[in-house]
Amino acid sequence: MPMLPIPNNADADGARDGGRRPTVVAPPASVPPELSPRPRRRTFTARDKLRILAATDQAAGTGDIGAILRREGVYSSTLCEWRRQRDAGAFGALTPARRGPKAAEPNPLAAQVAKLQKENAHLTRRLTRADAIIAVQKKLADLLGIPMAPNGDEP
Repeated sequence: MPMLPIPNNADADGARDGGRRPTVVAPPASVPPELSPRPRRRTFTARDKLRILAATDQAAGTGDIGAILRREGVYSSTLCEWRRQRDAGAFGALTPARRGPKAAEPNPLAAQVAKLQKENAHLTRRLTRADAIIAVQKKLADLLGIPMAPNGDEP
């Protein structure tokens, strides 16, 4: 038995659109867990690097090294760099280096310079106060008529 269309008498807008209403799709509730909010650069520990180097050194068949590199997600140029570092005896170089600007070495005399600058500023303030006090004493001696010696001392 054929199905007959059922008329929709909802409103005039529905009649203009052929009886269809626009569908609204809700956004996903949350971000999928397999996606990280920010991509991170992959780093290998020295143990991982040495393990991969040992596996590639033991590979005998044709294409075995390529299979290891694909499995580990490493480029052949990276493998060559790790071999060069290993052969140079730079096991410390196999650890991942920090990116960005390097921290400056602290100057061993910086603390002493800071202390001396602070002391100099303190003594300069004391000297300014002492000069002001001496100037007031000279003016007071002039007002009271007390004779002063040429170097500032009393006779």
